[in-house]
Amino acid sequence: MGARRALHFVFKVGDRPRTARFYRQLLGMSVLRHEEFEEGCKASCNGPYDGKWSKTMVGYGPEDNHFVAELTYNYGIGEYRLGNDFLGITLVSSQAVSNAKEMGWPLKEVTAGVFETEAPGGYKFYLEDKEQLKQDPVLKVTLGVSDLRKSISYWSDLLGMKIYEKDEEKQRALLGYADNQCKLELKTVGGAVDHGTAFGRIAFSCAKEELPNIEALMKKENQKILTPLVSLDTPGKATVQVIILADPDGHEICFVGDEAFRDLSKVDPNGDKLLNDVSNRQTFIFILIFDTCRI
Repeated sequence: MGARRALHFVFKVGDRPRTARFYRQLLGMSVLRHEEFEEGCKASCNGPYDGKWSKTMVGYGPEDNHFVAELTYNYGIGEYRLGNDFLGITLVSSQAVSNAKEMGWPLKEVTAGVFETEAPGGYKFYLEDKEQLKQDPVLKVTLGVSDLRKSISYWSDLLGMKIYEKDEEKQRALLGYADNQCKLELKTVGGAVDHGTAFGRIAFSCAKEELPNIEALMKKENQKILTPLVSLDTPGKATVQVIILADPDGHEICFVGDEAFRDLSKVDPNGDKLLNDVSNRQTFIFILIFDTCRI
């Protein structure tokens, strides 16, 4: 098995301008690229929707060496119901803590030096009040599971993740592909995992030639494949091959060919402007409709 790396987590967002403010002004992330699509994705990247949607990648640095957030906006969908599947993202940034206090954004200290806050839509973030790391400040993504041993077996034995920590008493485990990458934390939720309608997706890359092997292994082990190996086109950019899996609790997992993805995911210097333009246009249309209804 070649080198694999953690790429991003996909969030469905209902309020795009307010969400962008949280990631940019509070967390201090940058817009790495923004893309608009006229119809649903072949791999259901935007969920079970067929209409117009957008994708905004935000993070602390280029996608080649940072774990980032993918903000998926489906036009006309204003909110999603949260489940207990996504339990939070933990990152190191005293600046984010300071920003939250200055903005008056709700912030709660859960342990010494660690603050909990929520992005629009209710997604939890845990901010460690320390100087931001020179490497990627995003430490881990925490997902809820119903059977820790079963989940560890899936992610370690089938997907090849290294087990960094395992605590049977606290019913949690920490896994990952490399010491310097964002880790995956699995935590028992004490019952069935509910994905709501806000369910996200975690993405990883691997060598392109590994994708058929992953698909074959999942078929052999009778594991769920949500989207068989498929090629996805982004206008004006590289075509990438992906396969979408589901773990024992139904968490969606994307594996993408690394070579094409590195080309596709290059930072777009116009990304910030593209997001601002569509957000401003959307706000103008809303105001126009509101004023028309008042006449």
